[in-house]
Amino acid sequence: MVITFTAILIGLLALLRPLQKNSFYILHSALVILSAYYIETHYFKCTPFAPKTFMLFVVFQLAFINPVTMLAYYVDKRAARKGAWRVPEANLHTLEFLGGWPGALLAQKLFHHKTKKQSYQTSFMLVVAFELAIIYFIIKFIMA
Repeated sequence: MVITFTAILIGLLALLRPLQKNSFYILHSALVILSAYYIETHYFKCTPFAPKTFMLFVVFQLAFINPVTMLAYYVDKRAARKGAWRVPEANLHTLEFLGGWPGALLAQKLFHHKTKKQSYQTSFMLVVAFELAIIYFIIKFIMA
């Protein structure tokens, strides 16, 4: 049988050109793809657009995006201290928007990073508000 879920994830990664420049997103995608491949080949088979497949993707997405986002914040904080290459803010905001904002919030508190820069905090809050609004409308649509 063709590995459907894994093939879809690899295809999505190939299609999303702007995200390919974000090395942390590549790490996140690799973790999700490997997990999906393992689960799909060892535990159950599913069709690409089945509800079970979608829920599996959501679980993997949230399980891996938050630690990867925290890693990105840690790398950026360490680079800031050493005066080395920094992680672009757009990459951090992309990870936050993809569901990593709880990890970003925790990393901000743990590493005391990006907490005083007002322009960054404003953008961060807009990302969180936008994502929460999307979640609200999805839940409202599902419950209707």
